[in-house]
Amino acid sequence: MALSSVMFSSPVATELLEAIEPLDRGAEASPEDQQIVDEITRKLEAVNPTKAPLESDLLNGKWELLYTTSVSILQTTRPKILRSKVNYQAINADILRAQNMESWPFFNQVTADLTPVNAKKVAVKFDYFKIGGLIPVKAPERAVGSLEITYLDEDLRVSRGDKEQEETCMQYGKRFWYVLSEWC
Repeated sequence: MALSSVMFSSPVATELLEAIEPLDRGAEASPEDQQIVDEITRKLEAVNPTKAPLESDLLNGKWELLYTTSVSILQTTRPKILRSKVNYQAINADILRAQNMESWPFFNQVTADLTPVNAKKVAVKFDYFKIGGLIPVKAPERAVGSLEITYLDEDLRVSRGDKEQEETCMQYGKRFWYVLSEWC
């Protein structure tokens, strides 16, 4: 189902999803596309309804990556057939843990500890990678970063990382429930 057919409470959120929909999670974004998406994202961040995301239950759950500027997540140096088709991130703010998961063809995963820096930002310390979702490999000490949650509502999460990457995620299952409600 097309992202643009999903209903959101904010017209700016709908505008953002329409802008990122043709960009293959960001892998097909030109510098001009990235600038347009960033401008719309900043408009959405300006109306963030959740001022302390780390204290909100909205943060918990499984999130589907819709767009990112991170080359390492997009895997643009690989042939398209060898890139992950969908990426997810599960967050449990109650125990300060996160897990990133790739889909086909490799099903790689990474888990991390989260340390609050303030009400919107966490330091991230990756601890284990799972190659093919099965083979655990301890993460090197240098596998660290930070993530600031700049927008959060019941449907969308926007984050900015320490390497200037931008990520837009949708609560997992949102598309499914919209299709189901259309059928009923």
